[in-house]
Amino acid sequence: MEARHDDILTLPDELEPARLWRRVLQILILVGVVSLIVLLAPGLGHVRELLSEARPGWIAVGVGLEALSCLSYVVMFRPIFCPRMSWRTTWEIGWSELGVGSLVPASGAGGLALGAWVLTQGGMPGDKIARRSVAFFLIKSSVNFVAVAVLGTLMFVGAFGPTLSPWLTIVPAILAALVIAAVPLLRMIGPRMDSEASGFRRFLTKARSAVADGTGEAIAILRSGNLLVIAGALGYWAFDNAVLWATFHAFGASPPLAVVLMGYLIGQLGGLLPIPGGIGGIDGGLIGTLIVYGTPAAVTTAAVLAYRVILFWLPLIVGTIAFVSLRRALNRPERPDLCPA
Repeated sequence: MEARHDDILTLPDELEPARLWRRVLQILILVGVVSLIVLLAPGLGHVRELLSEARPGWIAVGVGLEALSCLSYVVMFRPIFCPRMSWRTTWEIGWSELGVGSLVPASGAGGLALGAWVLTQGGMPGDKIARRSVAFFLIKSSVNFVAVAVLGTLMFVGAFGPTLSPWLTIVPAILAALVIAAVPLLRMIGPRMDSEASGFRRFLTKARSAVADGTGEAIAILRSGNLLVIAGALGYWAFDNAVLWATFHAFGASPPLAVVLMGYLIGQLGGLLPIPGGIGGIDGGLIGTLIVYGTPAAVTTAAVLAYRVILFWLPLIVGTIAFVSLRRALNRPERPDLCPA
């Protein structure tokens, strides 16, 4: 037992504080460049005026909504990975993942990598962690696609939101529905593990097996009807959408809710770009998409910038506190209760 405890003391190289601080520095430089562009670039005078007139009350509402979104992530984490884990440890791991997710691109995959490493130290089998990580990611992401399929259809038939082009309503809905229908097929991507494979081929077969098994796990979890999983997934998506809705109100705008919801998924695809913190990718995707859906350019730019500040700094600040607490816990034999048998 002592040997395993000693192994916990060392973090993986990519998660060492020195590397994470370097990434923070990179992001701060990017933030500085973006800030200079906003402050000095010609043609953005209206945006600067709006930013200076932001309503603090609505910004505070946005911060509160983002906190609820992050708490929903924590609520969802526990039943998927280990229902017996204490809420304290769940809070530390979940918020740590969110903090790392602010620094590492690819839609939060970096945060899940941190959680996977911590659970490995607790003795959870690697194949189970891989399956559950895939299941967690699929369930968390599926809410967006279901929402677009439903909302796009409702907007197309005129039952919800403004009347827009079919390219902005039913086409995204159909594409989202196709993605949803294709997800169960991931269970058949194989091949399964080849014990004789080595190197990259072995890694590839492991990855394929994890995706196939994780997809089946996600379907089984959803069929179980676990309320914490469903509430966490819905809350994570809904409250994050609501942050963007609040930042629009902070600048005196109130676009139709349907437009905010539809623009959200397509704009968030920019977060898949390998950019530190997703800066530039998510921002540009959201601004461009929402403008296409009819929101004013200046107000949209100001609202998205405020949204991104909240989305980046709140998880990073609270996640850093949780990460420090978690790392200290990893050095104490009485903790953590990562997944008690």
